[in-house]
Amino acid sequence: MPNLKALRKRVTTVRSTQQITKAMKMVAAAKLRRAEEAVVRARPYASRIGQLVATLAGGEAGATHPLLVSREVQRIHVVLMTGDRGLCGAYNANLIRRTEAFLREGGKPATLITVGRKGAEYFKRRGASIAERLPGPLATPAVQTARSLGPRLVEYVLTGATDAVYLVYSQFRSVISQIPTVQRLIPVEIPQAGQAGGKVADFLYEPGAAAVLATLVPRYVTAEIGRALLEAAASEQGARMAAMDNATRNASELIDRLTLQMNRARQAAITKELMEIVGGAEALKG
Repeated sequence: MPNLKALRKRVTTVRSTQQITKAMKMVAAAKLRRAEEAVVRARPYASRIGQLVATLAGGEAGATHPLLVSREVQRIHVVLMTGDRGLCGAYNANLIRRTEAFLREGGKPATLITVGRKGAEYFKRRGASIAERLPGPLATPAVQTARSLGPRLVEYVLTGATDAVYLVYSQFRSVISQIPTVQRLIPVEIPQAGQAGGKVADFLYEPGAAAVLATLVPRYVTAEIGRALLEAAASEQGARMAAMDNATRNASELIDRLTLQMNRARQAAITKELMEIVGGAEALKG
């Protein structure tokens, strides 16, 4: 059994760690509220612009648009959104595993665009092809990253550098539920008939459906990237809050166990001293 001094030192260390994890939990909770509000605000816009693209894609203009027409896939780009830091449980590991599984299932040459340091470092060590390394969702505003990345992805498809673009991010459900998601971004996935909210014949477009669609599709791509970044930011904060909450509870349990050991060690030391005193007294009597 460790001595009393070592146990006291360890209790002090664990209590200091507990204070840090508790503070990190409170910070993550405050940031999570703002991130969740941003996700809730972004979802209706992304959903509505998707409906408009689906409506226009049902006409003649959608049949020839290069960002809507499916082609034979030879090369793909995957945008992986992880965090820059750890201390968020299995958040980054789940996204990396989901990406590896997707790449194995696809079996096509893939080029990665990593948003976040954790994903970039993992795939760099394994020799993956990484075209760009961008800061994580929490480091740069989502709008800024989306506006810079969206046009480049569109250009990759238009110039034939890639045949499809996929997003891998964590969809935010709640503090304890973040779902690793793979979404095809380009070619744009069009909902089935009846799910788009209308038909082309019901509307009159100026200067024309083709012109409107040509402007709308790149904006849809940018909007989807921005929404995914906001989902990823909220998911990371939620995962970090849950991880720090678990760490704080584990520290409390460890302190209780160490305190019990410390009390036992102190009681054993007291008992030993009493036995020595009694033994000495008995020796003097003899």
